[in-house]
Amino acid sequence: MIPVESFRGRRVAVFGLGGSGLATAEALIAGGADVVAWDDGEAARAVAAKRGIPVEHLEGIGWASLAALVLAPGVPLTHPKPHWTVALAAEHGVKVIGDIELFAIERRAVCPSAPFVAITGTNGKSTTTALIVHLLRHAGRDVEIGGNIGPAVLGLKPLQPGRHYVIECSSFQIDLAPSLDPTVGIHLNLSEDHLDRHGTMANYAAIKERLVAAAETAVVGVDDSLSAAIADRIEQRGGRVVRVSNRRPLAAGVYFDHGHLVEASTGSATVVGDLGGIGSLRGAHNGQNAAAAVAAVRALGVDVRTIMAGLRTFPGLAHRMEQVGRLNHVLFVNDSKATNADSTAQALASFERIYWIAGGKPKSGGITTLERFFPKVAKAYLVGAATEEFAATLEGEVPFERSGTIATALEDATRDAQADDAAEPVVLLSPACASYDQFKNFEVRGDHFRDLVRAIPGVAPVGPGA
Repeated sequence: MIPVESFRGRRVAVFGLGGSGLATAEALIAGGADVVAWDDGEAARAVAAKRGIPVEHLEGIGWASLAALVLAPGVPLTHPKPHWTVALAAEHGVKVIGDIELFAIERRAVCPSAPFVAITGTNGKSTTTALIVHLLRHAGRDVEIGGNIGPAVLGLKPLQPGRHYVIECSSFQIDLAPSLDPTVGIHLNLSEDHLDRHGTMANYAAIKERLVAAAETAVVGVDDSLSAAIADRIEQRGGRVVRVSNRRPLAAGVYFDHGHLVEASTGSATVVGDLGGIGSLRGAHNGQNAAAAVAAVRALGVDVRTIMAGLRTFPGLAHRMEQVGRLNHVLFVNDSKATNADSTAQALASFERIYWIAGGKPKSGGITTLERFFPKVAKAYLVGAATEEFAATLEGEVPFERSGTIATALEDATRDAQADDAAEPVVLLSPACASYDQFKNFEVRGDHFRDLVRAIPGVAPVGPGA
């Protein structure tokens, strides 16, 4: 745990008692704050009370006495309308922050020399985060990982000068962290997502920009116009920017070129990584992820030889292009983390002969933007609430079955892929949908798929780098 001593002796309200909320309340209490916590769910309140966290409804607590309201990231801040606690905070002039902001405040106060790497982007941030951690650990560094991936940030080991904190940040978390100042801030890309939470694309982009705006080194993907503009603005203000791309060479920065990662500066270009044959980093989209990770660890002083060796041993990220098994010539890939069409596009672009399991709770736009990949899809197997919407898009373009569930879809896809004489037909779970119609979250969905695949007689596991 990281005790938050910056609020010692002051009263702080915490709303939302899931994993991050519980860790936040305990870290504040450990640091000497007077905490009052609440959650609309009775079960969550019971868990908090059992852990010694003071639980009291926040409506009548005397808001004028509060130093801050710490909000769980899933609680609406502005859209579709502010949560009732946010409205009360505004009425009484109480600042509203999140656990990432508490971490940033405490790091500045206690241990500003502790390297802090923060990562965001619409797509690719979890893979990039995991790869940075892997490369740093391969270099012998003491590394903690958390935030939007893994443990809540305040549940990590206490701040120490040599300890690196690699923190994945969602837009929800950044929105609650006005003073983010990482050692290395990484922004990968921007595409339409979470507009129900942020209102407009301009507001969404501005929130993402906050993560890199005050970073000592800003690593910014420049393959979309909004992100390229972010890099330009930071540079114009005199900030240090390292641009990354998986689409074109750069005069300065790190870019992906025909399987190689190239670091360019002052008229020279050096190969700093080779992704050839690394199954866990297959696909052009992983060129951007790897380029950003390499730029980050280079900024932290990791040498090229260590990077090269570390890339070769990267096991990949669960649920993101995760190779989970092989049955003769058929490869099974768990891409359950692909909860929108842009993320699924990266998976479809990575394979040539695909038996595609798609569907769940649909998002705005469905899969119409994926039409350019339809020639790669031998057949689609539709599941969940999106079935009819996706069927209408695929009609006349891609053969499909209404499979209903992932178990049935896997059975159907395995049958068809085994009969395919292509060199490597791929059974791909890449839903392009949220999971909430049939599963608690994408992790549960991906675990279910992986378990089903490994229960198929004759399936062999696929290891790192395969």
